[in-house]
Amino acid sequence: MGIVFKQSFNNTLILFLGFTIGGLNVLFLYTHFLEAEYFGLITFLLSTANMIMPLIVFGMQHTIIKFFSAYQNKQEQDNFLLTAVLLPLLIIIPLAFLGVIFYQQIAAFLARENLIIEKYTYTIFFTAIFMGYFEVFYAWSRVQMNSVFGNFIKEVFARICVSILLFAVYFGWIDAEQFIYAVVIVYFLRMIIMKVYALNLYMPKIEWKGLPKNIKEILSFSFYIIMAGSAGTILLEIDKFMIPQMKHIAEVAYYSVGVYIASVIGIPSRAMQQIINPITARELNNDNMAEVKSLYQKSSLNLLIVGGLLFLLINTNIEELYKIIDREEYAVGIYVVLVISISELIKLSIGTNGAILTNSRYYKMLFYYAIGMAISVVVLNRILIDFMGIQGAALATLLVVALFSLLKVIYVSKKMNMQPFTPKTMVLLLIITIMFMIFYFIDLPFNAYLNILIKSSLITIIFVFLVIKLKLSADMNLMINRYFK
Repeated sequence: MGIVFKQSFNNTLILFLGFTIGGLNVLFLYTHFLEAEYFGLITFLLSTANMIMPLIVFGMQHTIIKFFSAYQNKQEQDNFLLTAVLLPLLIIIPLAFLGVIFYQQIAAFLARENLIIEKYTYTIFFTAIFMGYFEVFYAWSRVQMNSVFGNFIKEVFARICVSILLFAVYFGWIDAEQFIYAVVIVYFLRMIIMKVYALNLYMPKIEWKGLPKNIKEILSFSFYIIMAGSAGTILLEIDKFMIPQMKHIAEVAYYSVGVYIASVIGIPSRAMQQIINPITARELNNDNMAEVKSLYQKSSLNLLIVGGLLFLLINTNIEELYKIIDREEYAVGIYVVLVISISELIKLSIGTNGAILTNSRYYKMLFYYAIGMAISVVVLNRILIDFMGIQGAALATLLVVALFSLLKVIYVSKKMNMQPFTPKTMVLLLIITIMFMIFYFIDLPFNAYLNILIKSSLITIIFVFLVIKLKLSADMNLMINRYFK
């Protein structure tokens, strides 16, 4: 786990920096500098682009991770990478043609409840392309065991640019409409920077030798991964897509703030996955199942420890945090934060389950999970948003995450005789539950900032003490002993 911890640590710092900047954007700049209608609009456009992105690039970002290490020489690797870059064009060109022909119908459909969407519909397609090729070149760098720079560009660069643009709106240098177009340009620049960096890390010989010998396997894998990837993004983004189809688009803004706060809990997973996915693929390719199982259980426990602490810090201070945001209409998202937080903890608890399924011979099973997840979340959102508003969207996400996480754990357990949980997992969950029940009901008499500082300090000290004292994570105890002895 040495290289995992080293790059995961760096990636975690970058992600926290990105989330800090993003938090300032979402919690303060968007809410104070931009009308809720336009905040909801940019959220809708980016979420929709993110949903179609896996289809746009034909799942090549996952295909690169899966197959690159399996090629034995540079010529095969070069040809594979060139193929991975060119194949998405077989999707992009026909979609562009159909988009031009049916543009008015598509725009009218998306804007049937909020006419403001119609004018910006075409930006969804371009943004999806920029997002997709960024991920392709990011995967290009990750298979070279270099994920830190790409993670910085993905998580920090774009958010800094958005901060600058929001201040530009505040000072009147650009208006809200120009802000929308400028954000699209940011995603274009992000793609170009990642491309240049990836080529600097590994420059293939530009001499295409035709399709790789295992092209059928690549296409089969990509098809199933497209479905799985689409299901994942649908699960994350469909609520932000469906809310404007049923409610006023401003409610997307209220929902997004709650989701963003809760999504901080997923930072450790995102950081670790950047490096652990290629390692999992390599160990599976080498049939080293003992190491795969070790990574599975260690990742589950370590992620749950870090995520559990974040869960406590966020949800025991949530009312004070919304006081700091100082936008009464956004407070409807407090329930959203709790429900999405629980779903994030569930995802953390299954560790590298997704990486194992993606890179194993059982990857086709992801197709069926994808279909089930997509149908379930759409149906539940349709019912629950209509009944409960944005709180219903959060509940739909939790129910789907809980059900399909359990099914995936059971499947890997039966097929590969490994599961992520140990007795220490139950001890950890008990600690998280008890501390939440205690500190959630503690109200301090000071101002919001001081209340958060005092309560967070107490929670952190107690939680870390218990984790160390009970020796819940050997990796964390080793790291603490190394740096603090």
